[in-house]
Amino acid sequence: MKNLTSRNLALLAGKLALEKQASDIKILDLRKISNISDFFVVCSAKVDVHLKAIADNIVEKLEQKGAKVWHNEGYPQGRWIILDYVDVVVHIFLEEARKFYDLEGLWGDAQVQEVSDNGKVQKTGRKTGLKPRKRKLK
Repeated sequence: MKNLTSRNLALLAGKLALEKQASDIKILDLRKISNISDFFVVCSAKVDVHLKAIADNIVEKLEQKGAKVWHNEGYPQGRWIILDYVDVVVHIFLEEARKFYDLEGLWGDAQVQEVSDNGKVQKTGRKTGLKPRKRKLK
């Protein structure tokens, strides 16, 4: 994995998701708010076959660059696939599952970059825009 920093790995994973027409691709920078991972890459798929095609493309092409997935989850269920590269975790959701689990809301303090349809990565200059949920304690 020569010269493939966690940031570069996240950017590449986002662009590889776009190759298979993933939508709403966001890269959440967690480095200042958590030690579980440096980046989350979050994207959406239309149907389960699409979800698996996105995941397979990312795994295959990153492996060619020397980055092997450490752990994956969700292939059999086909609603949410997680590809764990330790410093980068890729989350590929069916659209309704993404809304339900709301990772962007849970990580509302993360800085965000978006991968546009033309493959350019744009800093939003803002956090996810969503406030972390406040829970009422009884």
